[in-house]
Amino acid sequence: MLSVSPSMLMRSSLEEMLDSLRQRDEEERPKDLPPALPARPTSKARRPSAKRPLPAKFENNSEDLICGGKRQEVKHSRTGSFGGKKLKEGDGDESPYEVSPALVDKQSVASSSLLPRFLNSDLNDNFGYFIKKKLRVWCQLQNGHWESGQIQSISSDTASVLLLNGSVVTVSAEDLLPANPDVLEGVDDLIELSYLNEPSVLHNLQYRYSHDLIYSMSGPVLIATNPFKKVELYGNDYVTAYRQKLLDSPHVYSVADTAYNEMMRDGVNQAIIISGESGSGKTETANFAMQYLGAIGGVNDRIELQLIQTSHVLEAFGNAKTSLNDNSSRFGKLITIYFNAVGNICGAQIETFLLEKSRVVHLARGERSYHVFYQLCAGAPSALKEKLNLKAASEYNYLNQNGCLGADNVDNAQKFQILLEALNAFSMSKEDQEHVFQVVAAVLWLGNISFQVIDSEDHVKIVADEALATASSLLGCRSEDLMLVLSINRIQTSKDIAAKSLTLQQAIEKRDALAKFLYASLFNWLVDKINGSIEKGERQAGRSISILDVYGFESFQRNSLEQLFINYASERLHQHFIRHLLKLQQEEYDLDGIDWTKVEYRDNKDCLDLFEKRQTGLISLLDEESNLTKTSSLTFAEKINQHCKTNPCFNREQGGAFTICHYAGEVQYNTSGFLEKNRDSLHSDSIELLFSCSSQLPQLFASNNADQASVFHQQSLGTKLKAHLFMLMQQLENSTPHFILCIKPNSGQIPGIYEKELVLKQLRCCEILQVVKISRSGYPTRITHQEFAERYGILSKFGFSQDPLSASVSVLQQFGIQHEMYQVGYTKLYFRAGQNDALEEARKQVLQGTLEVQRCFRCHQARRYFHELKRGVISLQSFIRATTARRKYNYLINLRKQAVQQTLDEKQRAVLRLQAAIRGWLVRKESKKLLKVKKSSQEHTGSSHNLSRRISDVKKEMPEENIQILPLAMDELQRRVLMAETTLEKKEQENAVLRDQVQQYEARWAEYEVKMKLMEDMWQKQTTSLQMSLAAVKKSLADSTSVHCEGQEGSPSPQYYDSDDKHSLETHTPDDTPIKLTSSISEFGAGRQANGNRNAVSHLIKEFEQRKQTFDDEAKAIIEIKSGHPTSGNPDEELRSLKNKFEGWMKDYKARLREAKTKIQKLPSAERRRRNLWCGGISKW
Repeated sequence: MLSVSPSMLMRSSLEEMLDSLRQRDEEERPKDLPPALPARPTSKARRPSAKRPLPAKFENNSEDLICGGKRQEVKHSRTGSFGGKKLKEGDGDESPYEVSPALVDKQSVASSSLLPRFLNSDLNDNFGYFIKKKLRVWCQLQNGHWESGQIQSISSDTASVLLLNGSVVTVSAEDLLPANPDVLEGVDDLIELSYLNEPSVLHNLQYRYSHDLIYSMSGPVLIATNPFKKVELYGNDYVTAYRQKLLDSPHVYSVADTAYNEMMRDGVNQAIIISGESGSGKTETANFAMQYLGAIGGVNDRIELQLIQTSHVLEAFGNAKTSLNDNSSRFGKLITIYFNAVGNICGAQIETFLLEKSRVVHLARGERSYHVFYQLCAGAPSALKEKLNLKAASEYNYLNQNGCLGADNVDNAQKFQILLEALNAFSMSKEDQEHVFQVVAAVLWLGNISFQVIDSEDHVKIVADEALATASSLLGCRSEDLMLVLSINRIQTSKDIAAKSLTLQQAIEKRDALAKFLYASLFNWLVDKINGSIEKGERQAGRSISILDVYGFESFQRNSLEQLFINYASERLHQHFIRHLLKLQQEEYDLDGIDWTKVEYRDNKDCLDLFEKRQTGLISLLDEESNLTKTSSLTFAEKINQHCKTNPCFNREQGGAFTICHYAGEVQYNTSGFLEKNRDSLHSDSIELLFSCSSQLPQLFASNNADQASVFHQQSLGTKLKAHLFMLMQQLENSTPHFILCIKPNSGQIPGIYEKELVLKQLRCCEILQVVKISRSGYPTRITHQEFAERYGILSKFGFSQDPLSASVSVLQQFGIQHEMYQVGYTKLYFRAGQNDALEEARKQVLQGTLEVQRCFRCHQARRYFHELKRGVISLQSFIRATTARRKYNYLINLRKQAVQQTLDEKQRAVLRLQAAIRGWLVRKESKKLLKVKKSSQEHTGSSHNLSRRISDVKKEMPEENIQILPLAMDELQRRVLMAETTLEKKEQENAVLRDQVQQYEARWAEYEVKMKLMEDMWQKQTTSLQMSLAAVKKSLADSTSVHCEGQEGSPSPQYYDSDDKHSLETHTPDDTPIKLTSSISEFGAGRQANGNRNAVSHLIKEFEQRKQTFDDEAKAIIEIKSGHPTSGNPDEELRSLKNKFEGWMKDYKARLREAKTKIQKLPSAERRRRNLWCGGISKW
């Protein structure tokens, strides 16, 4: 265990542990370890700013004179609450928050008597400095207004001040406050003001407002001043500028962009909370925020259009003109926009609560009902007006109560067309739109139903007029049923149902209750239809932005239950505002051990307790009285006075009224009608009437009411509101808040008018000065040790092996951040504004360097992969090209071979023709020579002596010159012979080339072998058939011979009828297969020759033998060609020619055999019989 000295008992346990570790390891620590943790600053005062030095003893105990630097952007994300602990109310109170009991005694640090102004009691000691430097000051006049001037002279407790208008006033020294220099006039953020006080803040806002700069920052809060006119600060150009960070001035677009970026970066739901008085421009601000989110998150124009059109529908049915605002929202709404992982809008949802239903039937002076009533009467088409029997707005009792039927610069007919376009944008059918307007018209006609008193007890009956008929027709029920419901109450008794006639007031209240129910149900149905149209896609956790637009604080001459509930909702929202901006932030400093001087503020917890306290709160007492039968407004007033009189925010008034001191001021409420409005019930007769209606919507409304009654057991209006607000606060607690405070510059809604007192009142109510003070003097950037180490640990030179706290401190000291600019808490590190900019810049550079290294490495990997892929592709392409080239080469070779073969065939045919011509010429020449020799041999004997004589005569007659020419002729002949030899050599070379080509074509002979085999088979079949025919002839001749021998006694058989195979004739097939022909033919022919009978048969026999020999020779020649002895002919063609010759001769031979047979029939019988035997056998063949 580590020992603890007594001097350390007053310090935190973290400091004790660190000091002990520092003492133990001081000498043993290596040089490369991180430095030790810094000591906690002992002074709780803020260091003065370096912007402008102050003189000695110039102090401001109330911290009004604190100098501030320029506003720095807090780059670290904010969480849903500023502290790890949450507040918990007392046991007797109800609250939507959960809090640690340790903080119960620290909740209220302010008193109700806290002055809103900042005072400076030591300012009179520094008058000389202001007079010498001629600095401006603010002085408060007797009327309470602040004016700027210069101090002229001073006395003991007073000062003479020269105002800007030239007048000199004498004021108390306590009424003087320092003014900021001109260079800080109109700064964007109030934190940048050197002197933070009320007149400086008012002057800065007024200066910006006069230059149409309606947006200003107040620390984390955006202040939006209503200009009451159109300003050129919106549109697609501004959306693009703020999205691309081209503009950084305060704007609602900037708040929406910050929420969007934090949602995408941190994965946490965001909430844009818009607050302000009625008429301050909350609705328009919410519309601009939706416009920006729809523009940056919409994947198409339809989503953005639907978000914009949502406001038109809700404003038409939920906004109305009041004495404070021409377009006041009479309901609260929470619009939640859902995004997907990539930041695109995937859907939206609208939640509404506390619609002011009483405005449908009751109007205060100078106020109107909901806009849709006037828009329908003014802008409905003639066909729709005729169908709904519509009249002018002045004809309806619900609209003409106070004579206020119009609004300035508002065209109701044009607004109605905009409403129709909005309904069409949500794909609402024409039929549904007619049903909607049908219900709206029915509400108007219900207000025109009149009653007639029929007896002294004030009982009434319904006047059967146009209003009753039209209302019944629009609702889809019978007039008699409506009359019965509005004039009689049916009460269920133990035995039967009793009917009770209503008085005039009761009948009017029942009619109005039905009208309010119809309109409220229609409003809820429209919201459900809109949600059904815009709820698309799957919702993801941490991917939503909510825009909250609730009622502004209201205070009229006569305030009823509606104003009570509206102001209660404002109180609950204001508690959320100060909780996150003032309370949790300071409590977090206390819980985490941070040296901090608390800033006092006014807490509205007492006012919330007045509403929400269990059993004794206003809502509980109101519900209790509403559930009783014999109660009235006076009994309720007495009851709340009895239970709430101890609350400092409650005061009793005369005549059943009471006053509540709200955060924005005191409001007096009249309890008249509180109980009836809180019950918010509809009689069962009216529900049954709606069930029986033929119209679709009234039936649906009645069914929904029955379902809600079974689930909630008829909860009162106050209970529903309280539950809804608690659920809303829990939802906001789980989101990162972004606050927008809307300021109403004047009560007349006039552009350019700036009422300082009204603006100052609103700033005081929202504790804006305290928010700015905490933001400027506090630690706006907070981050846990673990998160800091994970985010900035990459900057440490000691690596990641240390614990988160040591790593965080080493990074801070490494970058030289001064100890006064940050504090180390138990769980978090706290930084002054802008102190983590250097860390963020260094981290950005490291990340950029890391990304650069990764980029280079990925680029190297990509190049290497690319080169590998390129080599593979080149190899593949090379292979493909090689394959293609080979195919092309083989194709060209085949073409060349075919061309060479064709050329060779042509040359071969030419050579054959040439050879045939030469051979023919030689044969003719030889033939002529032989003829000449034969002729000369015949004439030789007779003319030999004449020839010799002629030769000698010729020689004698031949001149000597011709004899001398002969040697020349011989030389010419020799020259020609040489030329012929040369030509012959060339021809031999060509023949050698042709022989080479012939050798190349020898491979083709294999193809011919198959064809030759087929021809041989065919030839063999034909010769076999011939052999069989001859054998048949032989057999027939033998039979005829035997018959002839039997007919002639002792006559021997002729020799030519003897048939022996050894004497048979032989022929050969192309494959040298012998075919034996019977010798009977030759013997028969020989016998015929011996006998000398040269007839037709003998010629046929001789011809057969000749043809046999011819075919045999030609077949042998073909076999020689096949065996490799090529000739000039083509074996296929010769074989085909031989076959054709054979078939032709066979046909001719058959014909002549038939002729021979005819001739034989004319011979004697024995001779004819002998020849018929041979001819018959031949004919078969």
